[in-house]
Amino acid sequence: MTNLSSKQASDYEAWSLNEWLDHLSALHPKNIEMGLGRVINVFEQLDISFSNQIVVTVAGTNGKGTTCAFIEQACLAVGKKVGVYSSPHLIDYTERVRINDVDGSEQAHCRAFQAVERARGEIPLTYFEFGTLAGLKFIHDANVDIALLEIGLGGRLDAVNVVSPDIAVITSIDLDHQDWLGDTKELVAAEKAGIMRPNIPVVIGESVKYQALIDAVASNNASAWWQRQDFEYQVENDVMTWTNHDVSYLHLPLPHIPMQNVSTGLQVLQILELGLTEEQIAHVIKGTRVPGRCQILSQSPKVMVDVAHNPHATGYLLSQIAKCDYNNLFLVVGMLKDKDIKASLADFSQLGAQWMLGGLDVPRGATAGEIKSVLDEQQKVLEFSTVAQAFEKANALAHEQDLIVVFGSFFTVSDILRLTNEGLNE
Repeated sequence: MTNLSSKQASDYEAWSLNEWLDHLSALHPKNIEMGLGRVINVFEQLDISFSNQIVVTVAGTNGKGTTCAFIEQACLAVGKKVGVYSSPHLIDYTERVRINDVDGSEQAHCRAFQAVERARGEIPLTYFEFGTLAGLKFIHDANVDIALLEIGLGGRLDAVNVVSPDIAVITSIDLDHQDWLGDTKELVAAEKAGIMRPNIPVVIGESVKYQALIDAVASNNASAWWQRQDFEYQVENDVMTWTNHDVSYLHLPLPHIPMQNVSTGLQVLQILELGLTEEQIAHVIKGTRVPGRCQILSQSPKVMVDVAHNPHATGYLLSQIAKCDYNNLFLVVGMLKDKDIKASLADFSQLGAQWMLGGLDVPRGATAGEIKSVLDEQQKVLEFSTVAQAFEKANALAHEQDLIVVFGSFFTVSDILRLTNEGLNE
């Protein structure tokens, strides 16, 4: 499909959000030229300018969503109007754009889709490119003070990268999407570095100084702040401290999100010069929670859901499980087959858990059998057609003092949130 027929063109202003999403799926070309040329052409036709806003672009293998959420809450605490673009969503497409921490309405999303459809003419766009351009249009029209734009995949060739930021952020570097980004961390770092711009500050939350990042900082003449070199956090006696070259916060509470991402966000806030007090920062840290990230759904038994789907993220999840008291552990897992399933699950084998493996009925979804094949034979494993069935069985078997952990994919967590009726505002 290239463009709407004349009959459809007269009707699409009345389309619902679901009709638009069906259109984006049908529009998605099977073969498409890589690069940002097409997206830039449509972006220019939309006549979007963020010259009156502060734009922060956030890339990274993990931690983008939590870093954006922390910065968002801090900006709101001092009265700034904030727009956030993120992907993917957990329950509803409207989650992809937030204005002042409220999901965008279906009507506003539809208006943005209409604008992109008019602007693109015969230019083919992927589902993500179309949605990203609509998200940028949405945030532009909301006239925000600060726009936080989360990179979807990589950096250099991601559709969000058509916008030149005032601050670039790279949260972490690890292996994921190897088919697109490369199979070494240096190659991944090079892709993430593509969001840098000449003479624009960059905050790097990754503690390893990859050569690709060092080179990109130099070639862009960028002011760079590095985790552990220019800013750092420490924890002692359940108190978090944070320091950089200019300021120290000595009495911060432990966050509900990874401390590395809070630390990265704090450096961004220093560059933004929002004037937050330590008391305000502490309040923001206490209040920042992100759905699907070590989210607790119930207490008896305790149910935790997390979108972790690569070794770096599952490693963090494992550290959070270690902090929990429980009798028996149930691991409900569903993953995509193009992920490094073996490496992501390897360290869980020491927990003596009951594995509840479920298939994902989505493109690239792995079956329970495919996941089981990477586990050692000593593991206790039950297989199910779906993660919903796996979770329901785990819930039936678990007692009050047990722990159920659901992880492996955004799709996995989404299925369980729908099953348990846990919305994003619960």
